[in-house]
Amino acid sequence: MTKSVCEEKIYKSIFLEYSEMLRNFMYYKTGDIAKAEDLVQDAFTKLWENCAKVNIEKSKGYLFKIANNQFLNQVAHKKVVLKFEGIGHTDRDNQSPEYLLEEKEFKERLENAISELPEDQRVVFLMNRIDKKKYREIAEELGLSVKAIEKRMHNALKTLKNIHRKL
Repeated sequence: MTKSVCEEKIYKSIFLEYSEMLRNFMYYKTGDIAKAEDLVQDAFTKLWENCAKVNIEKSKGYLFKIANNQFLNQVAHKKVVLKFEGIGHTDRDNQSPEYLLEEKEFKERLENAISELPEDQRVVFLMNRIDKKKYREIAEELGLSVKAIEKRMHNALKTLKNIHRKL
């Protein structure tokens, strides 16, 4: 008898294992902790609604995919609303418009580059760079060796560097 995500105990363990990691990842993408938490909640709601269809081993990927798709839907909706209103986003600081545009474009390129990383590299990269965790802490949390974490980080940085060169 295989265990199901629909079992409350298993669902809870999945929540405890991935919710913080998913929230941090979505916070990185959105820059808004409240939006990130909403996306995480929506992803876990969808997991529960579709628990019979989701394999336990694929639950992490399912959650990240759902949250990311929700995020992309929100971005697309916001673009449509802004276009319809004919209003661009304006920042109220003293930065030049050129600087703000360059900064926005850089952030978008960085987010896109990070999203292109394989999941194992992306998770390690974000845990280290965003959560400020040491390789040892990441290794313990993911159940891997420190060498495996070093390798994933090395590959992530190498991939990001190659993506940057192409731009």
